[in-house]
Amino acid sequence: PATVQHLKVRFDQKGHERPFQKAILIDIIDGYINPGDKIIIRLGDRRHGGGGTRVQSFVEKDFRFRLFVDPLGSSKFAEVPGDTLLDIVPGEPASLAAIAPRLLAPETPFSVIVRLDDRWGNTCRSLPLAGRLTLTSSGGETQHHDFRLAEEGWAIARISDLHLCAGEWSISAALGTLPLLEGKGWITVEETATGLRPLYADLHVHSDDTVGTNDTLYNLSYGRDVAGLDILGYTANDFNVTEARWKQAVKLINALNQPDSFVCYSGTEWCGNTCAGGDHNVVFLEDDEPQFPFDNQGRLVRSFEWNEFTAGTIKPGAWPLDELYAAYAREPHKHLLIPHVGGRRCNLDWHHPELERLIEVGSAWGQFHWVYAEALERGYRLGATANSDEHQGRCGGGVPATAVFGSRGGLTGVLAEQFDRKGVAAALRARHTYATTGERSYAELRAGDALMGDVAEFSSADVLRYRLLGDAGWEAVTLYDGEREVWHRDLHAEFGRSKYQFRVRLGGARIKDRYRGAYWTGHIEVTGTPINAFSLSGADHPEQTVWRKSHTQIGLRTDTNGDSDTVTVSTGGLAGAKIHVHLDISSYIKVGDPLLPQPHAWAPVFETDIDGQTLLIAGKETFTLPGTELEVDIELVTEQPLPRDISGEIPLSELILSEKREHPFFISARQKDQSRIWTSAIFLTR
Repeated sequence: PATVQHLKVRFDQKGHERPFQKAILIDIIDGYINPGDKIIIRLGDRRHGGGGTRVQSFVEKDFRFRLFVDPLGSSKFAEVPGDTLLDIVPGEPASLAAIAPRLLAPETPFSVIVRLDDRWGNTCRSLPLAGRLTLTSSGGETQHHDFRLAEEGWAIARISDLHLCAGEWSISAALGTLPLLEGKGWITVEETATGLRPLYADLHVHSDDTVGTNDTLYNLSYGRDVAGLDILGYTANDFNVTEARWKQAVKLINALNQPDSFVCYSGTEWCGNTCAGGDHNVVFLEDDEPQFPFDNQGRLVRSFEWNEFTAGTIKPGAWPLDELYAAYAREPHKHLLIPHVGGRRCNLDWHHPELERLIEVGSAWGQFHWVYAEALERGYRLGATANSDEHQGRCGGGVPATAVFGSRGGLTGVLAEQFDRKGVAAALRARHTYATTGERSYAELRAGDALMGDVAEFSSADVLRYRLLGDAGWEAVTLYDGEREVWHRDLHAEFGRSKYQFRVRLGGARIKDRYRGAYWTGHIEVTGTPINAFSLSGADHPEQTVWRKSHTQIGLRTDTNGDSDTVTVSTGGLAGAKIHVHLDISSYIKVGDPLLPQPHAWAPVFETDIDGQTLLIAGKETFTLPGTELEVDIELVTEQPLPRDISGEIPLSELILSEKREHPFFISARQKDQSRIWTSAIFLTR
């Protein structure tokens, strides 16, 4: 007979130690178990009609289930030998991507990478399908290049040694057996684009050395061959990486680094808590042996050391952040420290002007315009970078993100004079960069001969010149002086707002810290005019969606982590219409039943009514909510195509600026699909 009355089963996101934090906990209630007793754990019980349990949304080799027991009831768990392993593989093909430079000089040789992905952004494997790449100029000139995806490994093809004459060129990649999939893009070729083309970097890439996914070779090869990165920065959580694995990683990075082709840096993530300075990446810029885990004085430069093999007491190393500064301040030119938000957000009460030259404005954790603007407002000379902070084995920006990684990872555009470690390092430390939300867009901000990142003087006769290249069409350009908006360009207004189309735009986050996501569910109701069509833009994964609830209602479900999503509605005419928006706002469920949302305490519900005539007059209504850049916009949009290529001049005499102080000017711009770009600031004093 059984000697136990009951088993209590629960799931806890933080139920065990890293890297096995996600845990199913089984408590023995009223009794005991005997040798030979069996507890059957069935994940995804379908016997009574349930849908089962889904695997994670990203590929992983040897995903592990590990069993631990508490034999003495002491809450000290012992590992049971013999892990259960699964290989999680890509799904069916769902999208085709064509990756290419955005700006080139005429006849500059370049490559295009074509890749085939599933609906969650995982690159398919071993599908040797034939296809054709077509390049078409604005003047009608066409090039055709046949390709075949790789027979083994990732379903990719690299078409190399391409050359184009001046003009704007469209890119189209298609597969003969999957005609509904098309990879698109744009290349601008200009005589003025002399020198090295803009390079694209992801300076924040984790592997399974420290709670990433798949091994270091896999991640670095993915960045080079699948994401088409020019520059990659490997990142190891400093407290978690073992010395042996660090040395292996550095050796591999040096072997893969190839000037004029693929620049690769080693780096760490100093993981001090926010109260001690917060997360800071350390990028080792030169070929010297990196000073880690000890500096050249023999001092420990980890924040502390803890991993699954650690025994004994945890002792702080380089803690707080001042100690990390001290370790590398003797040779700042060999290092780049990047404050970032992520989990343990950086504390801007700390700053080292020689070591910290860039700040991370976006990653898979979200978008953090606020941290960039605040740092500049404090007088820090920092430029913009965005990276993936990738833990899911898919660096290079732009892949769907879920759960705490609630946004698509970013990219850093780098304007370097040499395509090697030395040249790229000089550009990074000079702040000659811009940040994107994963797209290969282009941005430039100048004042006379001064480029974004530079420090210069100006007179009231000077102008700021900007240039933006995208692919979805630019809808808004804003100039900031630190935290202050000083100039704005609204492309919807310029091209004429529609009398038939409006959109609801949701953006921002609940808080600045981890688990920041705002989870929106609700509906948009339109009466007095028919709903002819509707669409969602800015979604980060397939389950952020909209649907028709009735002939007057559109249902929506999405989440934002500093980014923004929009629902665009096409009607029969807004003059006599009534619009009602109801949204419930909840938070990420760390502990508890994920089917029972936890309301955002400061603003659990957003609800408003607006009539179409009011919207036609105002053009836009903005509702600011308690949170971090949390807001809802209801606005008219243009029905005209928005431009991919825009430029302009901003006379400084038209801006209200105080004298005898430095002004950190930067551009932030947004495309119609809600992708964004930030330039590094240009620091001007009158």
